[in-house]
Amino acid sequence: MIQYDTSFQRLAFCLAGLAGFVDAIGFLGSGGLFVSFMSGNSTRMAIGITEAKTLALATAALIGLFVAGVFLNIIVTAKITVAHRKVVAISGVAALLLGAACCKWTGSDVAATGFLCVAMGASNTIFRRDGDVSIGVTYMTGTLVKLGHRLADAALGGSRTAWIPYLLLWLALVFGGILGATSYYWSQDASLGFAAGFALILIPVTRRITATLKS
Repeated sequence: MIQYDTSFQRLAFCLAGLAGFVDAIGFLGSGGLFVSFMSGNSTRMAIGITEAKTLALATAALIGLFVAGVFLNIIVTAKITVAHRKVVAISGVAALLLGAACCKWTGSDVAATGFLCVAMGASNTIFRRDGDVSIGVTYMTGTLVKLGHRLADAALGGSRTAWIPYLLLWLALVFGGILGATSYYWSQDASLGFAAGFALILIPVTRRITATLKS
């Protein structure tokens, strides 16, 4: 996280906020399942195996769709080279969120949840270095662990500011979740449109950043 330029860090904050927004919508719409937090779904699946087979199957399907989103967006960004990889990756996320919104507007709630899950998997391909995720924008356990490490480093005489980006990334997801829940309660149909619209706005923003910076 701290190895990236501040412009890329801000982009990561935006994507984490989008993930929180979408996950809140997906959680409320699915009745308690996650579309971006697969650790939570894994626990729900484990419980479902012993208590409710339908729950286990539903969570397993969401986990599979999430992994499919990662896989597909990596393949797409490897094949399409007319634009920077990050621009192509975010375009894929925006297209999937738009697909989710269209499904919701036509009454296909299950398909909408599926699209959201694929989109959140795809969003974790945007920050990728040497074949690995360099910034996870939909899950914050690792971010909070790094926050703790950086705070400890600061207490031991290290950098006194290196912990701030990790705190901001976590706060971005939480704030996005608050906005997502508020939007969902205001209008379920509009909430997905807001998510897709924000992702579309991030495409030219990313194009501008990648035109001047390398990463």
